[in-house]
Amino acid sequence: MIKLMVLALLGLIGLAFIQVLRPIEEEPVPIPASPQRSGDPEAGYRYLTTGDYLKSGLPYALFLAGVARDPANELHRDSLNAVIPYQYTAVKASNGEVVVAPNCMECHAQVFDGKLYVGLGNSMIDFTDHKKLNPRLAVLAQKFLERSNPRQLEAAMPFLRAMQAISGDLYTEVRGVNSADRLANLLVAHRDPQTLRWSGQPVIPVSGRVVPTDTPPWWLLKKKHAMFYNGFGRGDFGRFLMASNLLTVSDSAEAREVDSHFNDVLAYIYSIEPPKYPYPINATLAKRGGVLFVEHCAKCHGSYANVGPSDKSTPSTSGGGGEYPNLLIPESLVGTDSMLYKSNYQSPQFIEWFNNSWFAQGDHPARLEPFEGYIAPPLDGIWITAPYLHNGSVPTLEAVLNSRIRPTYWSRDFNKPEYDYAAVGWKYTREARPAAGADRSARPAAAVGRSIYNTTLPGYGNYGHKFGDRLTDAERKAVIEYLKTL
Repeated sequence: MIKLMVLALLGLIGLAFIQVLRPIEEEPVPIPASPQRSGDPEAGYRYLTTGDYLKSGLPYALFLAGVARDPANELHRDSLNAVIPYQYTAVKASNGEVVVAPNCMECHAQVFDGKLYVGLGNSMIDFTDHKKLNPRLAVLAQKFLERSNPRQLEAAMPFLRAMQAISGDLYTEVRGVNSADRLANLLVAHRDPQTLRWSGQPVIPVSGRVVPTDTPPWWLLKKKHAMFYNGFGRGDFGRFLMASNLLTVSDSAEAREVDSHFNDVLAYIYSIEPPKYPYPINATLAKRGGVLFVEHCAKCHGSYANVGPSDKSTPSTSGGGGEYPNLLIPESLVGTDSMLYKSNYQSPQFIEWFNNSWFAQGDHPARLEPFEGYIAPPLDGIWITAPYLHNGSVPTLEAVLNSRIRPTYWSRDFNKPEYDYAAVGWKYTREARPAAGADRSARPAAAVGRSIYNTTLPGYGNYGHKFGDRLTDAERKAVIEYLKTL
């Protein structure tokens, strides 16, 4: 009997050992569609660029005293907004005072080769700047307005108190990535889930650390059944798009008024088309790349209407006008840095807050559904959306398709950025390993070079997504040429 028990135990140990050596690969998970509101794209653009979805900010004169005027006026706005950078909007606060508030273009627009593209994620954004992202600045502005203009202080106070509470906890380790997930956690932590009124003391704890993300382009949203890289934004997209209102919102009544415009904003976002690749494309090579793409990539990223730029009527080899499968890819398959999706499970209080809040109620609710992996995004306009992967850790498409050449430490010029139209992505410099003992997490990124991307840091990894490694160099070149056509 004892011998049989020992043999059984050894058998179980052997099975467990085999499972460790050969982990079971999970299958991609389809995301079901959610009904979305319809709206007026033109009205949505007007509200996006001139609307008061944030009703508090710095007093107009104080803003202009500290920020250079923008003679370019890329958004072609008039009146008070004509001289304000496109990332900001002059609006009337609740008491009638004119204030300047940040708008959605701070993260969702970028100047590329001298032209502003609304909807392109801002890969130049700087969350490493400890001088600008400094709670002390908001304190000083409050004290100044207390002495000089109480009405302007009243108008600015919702913005100033939020910046005092959150701005010191948004720093990333490198310029060019976004801390939007951290921002969302911090904002809800100071809001009552039902009334949305501000609380000086956090109503829920904020755990974990800042997790970097690359801002995805808006034009992909029309194809997607869920928002965000981990696909956990379900239900009404407008509710997620308006969430920046939490920065200054007074209560749920104001939120309802703002929400009434975001069906139009969503309609505008759905109308955005990706910019066309601006240089000649080798049609023969692109057509070959299209066939390879269908064979190796389309299962997750979808098929597209054309396989080459020369014949716009040519269907993809998968047939039809293209199809996007909306698949969540388990971490065990894609293998990319897991910190982003894991942060959702490390912050169950944030998920619970949202799913029991005003945002999850009414006739068009939203909800959060975490997943252990990431969505395989559509690739329309991918040529202009570098850097790549969900954390912006890979500078070029060439390196996305060949994990062996990905740089561990790399930098790009943010003052005079140059694009590599052959490798498709940002021209970059491979950097040396940081000096031993240099703890970037303990010091401002500027102290060791805030433009150097260190992929060995938690959340900044450039590993995973090795599917292109199976291609030859010639095949990768063909696929890249095809991707330029999307």
